[in-house]
Amino acid sequence: MTSAPLQPASEPARRTVMAAAGAAGLAVALTACGAEDSADSSDAQNGGDAAPGTELAKTSDIPEGGGKVFESQGVVVTQPTAGTYKAFSSTCTHQGCAVKSVADGVINCPCHQSNFSITDGSVQSGPAMQALPAKQISVDGDSIKLA
Repeated sequence: MTSAPLQPASEPARRTVMAAAGAAGLAVALTACGAEDSADSSDAQNGGDAAPGTELAKTSDIPEGGGKVFESQGVVVTQPTAGTYKAFSSTCTHQGCAVKSVADGVINCPCHQSNFSITDGSVQSGPAMQALPAKQISVDGDSIKLA
């Protein structure tokens, strides 16, 4: 009769180590793929706490029919029609990723390809199900500022 060699008491069994590693990986995966995040809680992560009066851009920086993402301020500014400027949170309402670009009349999130209207922030294609929250801006001459 042969017996398996005994492990020293100070070393964990291989199964214990593998189970712990699997649990840690699962925790990371669940954190990355959480439920729909609210834009309010994610804005702080994206620098969405810029002070009112902070200048974002000159009006000439925002293309008509397009827009620009200001990542450090947590906002995207658009110009849906000539002279009309809108602002929205730059945090995607699907899982809290930062939107990265504005093209062809939509604000684009690269994480899961959600697209939002430059006019009102509404979802144009999912998986996001909620519009981007509006942000307050003011236009003073050729300066666009957070309100």
